[in-house]
Amino acid sequence: MSDAHPDIRTLSPEPEALGERLDRWLADQCPDLSRSRCKALIEAGALLVDGAALTEASAKVREGEYVLSVPEPERAEPEPEAIKLKILYEDAHLIVLNKAAGMTVHPAAGAWSGTLVHALLHHCAGTLSGIGGVMRPGIVHRLDKDTSGVMVAAKSDEAHQGLSEQFAAHDVERAYIAFIRGAPKPRAGRIETRLGRSDHDRKKIAVLPEYSQAGTHAITNYETLTVYGQVPGASVGTPMAARVECRLETGRTHQIRVHMAHIACPLLGDPLYGKGRGGVLAKLDDGKVFRGFPRQALHAAVLGFEHPVTGEAHRFETPLPADMAELEGFLKTL
Repeated sequence: MSDAHPDIRTLSPEPEALGERLDRWLADQCPDLSRSRCKALIEAGALLVDGAALTEASAKVREGEYVLSVPEPERAEPEPEAIKLKILYEDAHLIVLNKAAGMTVHPAAGAWSGTLVHALLHHCAGTLSGIGGVMRPGIVHRLDKDTSGVMVAAKSDEAHQGLSEQFAAHDVERAYIAFIRGAPKPRAGRIETRLGRSDHDRKKIAVLPEYSQAGTHAITNYETLTVYGQVPGASVGTPMAARVECRLETGRTHQIRVHMAHIACPLLGDPLYGKGRGGVLAKLDDGKVFRGFPRQALHAAVLGFEHPVTGEAHRFETPLPADMAELEGFLKTL
């Protein structure tokens, strides 16, 4: 445990906030804390109002002085862990690997061990770039925990700076394979939106209005590679699912997942953006037809960049992992 003192926050609700659900209001007041984190803190007795603890997250906000005590993370600095990595390329400046689904890239709440950073600290033994800070050494870009595929990490500061510049300038080739519900119309196209944190669910990213000044610009180019099945009762040419290739011009949090859901083609298995659609397609995700696919069907298949030190062109391509190959086999039977 950390020896540091907890973060003490004093809050006073505005009149219009009175009567709101407590955990929702607290999350609005503390943008760095998720609603689930606020709920856990409340239930643990970390929130006082006028000196008395409130332990019901569903309680209503009332007048008074609220004091929240946020404990420090369990670990302030990651330690090396001997975790096996699938290494595609390595030299003195960088390392390219095929990240497995289920591995978090860097330490964060709920993942203070077992991350890619912990594995890299062990494998690289002190040679990772420090530009990313103690929690993200060597990390230039990331994949979601349950997204598999090719990644690059920097071992030297020179490589980190050079790779970061290429990602910022959108000079890196990035292609993803996704399996989606339905098929997009048109079958190939460009999705360009602003993306930002959802006002309704802080775990989710949302497409913001075009006029919004919030969020960040995001562009995904997609191409339908294969379609599977026919939705019963629908017009001819209405597939049940499809395999698409998505190429990123930008790299925003959950970008492909949000963009495909935005055009009514959410990724199969996506726990955040793939729910709420019933009928035959729902069976693809609830285990009644296809079992054993609990994650978003997304794989980072291609990564191409210029070596930031030698100038050599590098391009890495990885096949579908076993679970997505099995999913594709099932889709071919539809």
